[in-house]
Amino acid sequence: MSVEVLVADDEAPALRELAALLSADPRVATVHTANGGAEALRVLERGEVAVAFLDIHMPGITGFDLARALSGLRVRPAVVFVTADDSGAVRAFDLEAVDYVLKPVRVERLSRALGRALAAGAGVDAAEDETIPVTVGSKTRWVRRAEVRWVQANGDYSRLYTPGGDHLVRVPLSDLAERWADAGFVRVHRSYLVHRDAVVEMRLSGTAPTLALSDIELPVSRRLVAAVREALRG
Repeated sequence: MSVEVLVADDEAPALRELAALLSADPRVATVHTANGGAEALRVLERGEVAVAFLDIHMPGITGFDLARALSGLRVRPAVVFVTADDSGAVRAFDLEAVDYVLKPVRVERLSRALGRALAAGAGVDAAEDETIPVTVGSKTRWVRRAEVRWVQANGDYSRLYTPGGDHLVRVPLSDLAERWADAGFVRVHRSYLVHRDAVVEMRLSGTAPTLALSDIELPVSRRLVAAVREALRG
């Protein structure tokens, strides 16, 4: 599959470098370039672009502005932000970007981002390929949704539990429950969201229903028992 992609960046050297790297990828048929948001929007409105690689900090129409504008297009391309700013990853997640690549760009990292974008656009393993930005020390990294076993509410934040550890993200549990329902996640309590494949045993009878995972037991809200039982047996 060969596709058309767009690269938008107001810095000419960065624009040329990224366009050259993408042109060398056999999955890319055509690379359109734009040196600003207004020019990028004109290209995107033609509806031919499958993936848009957007810098964030462009004068006038920013990369974030472009991502928001895409919701009004007939055909919405997958969005990958390519930037030197590591502070916008959470906002990128809110705008449903498929990836967030930091400059200077490495060839293998760009190739992986293109693969994620093509998978999301084609509907191939889209649920497993979604990634979530998390902060580890002073760095931002991405965790695949498929790694998440369960989620705990923490005010306006949520804590994601994976085999490799836990990560706090600035997304309410209610938002994740709605967004991830089709990916196998079940709301079992006002404070907990669980992936069905992580459940080892259901203990839903009695006054204190619970779900057993391999390393923890989580409470189930009594009012949700019937819905949880149906979801996990379905």
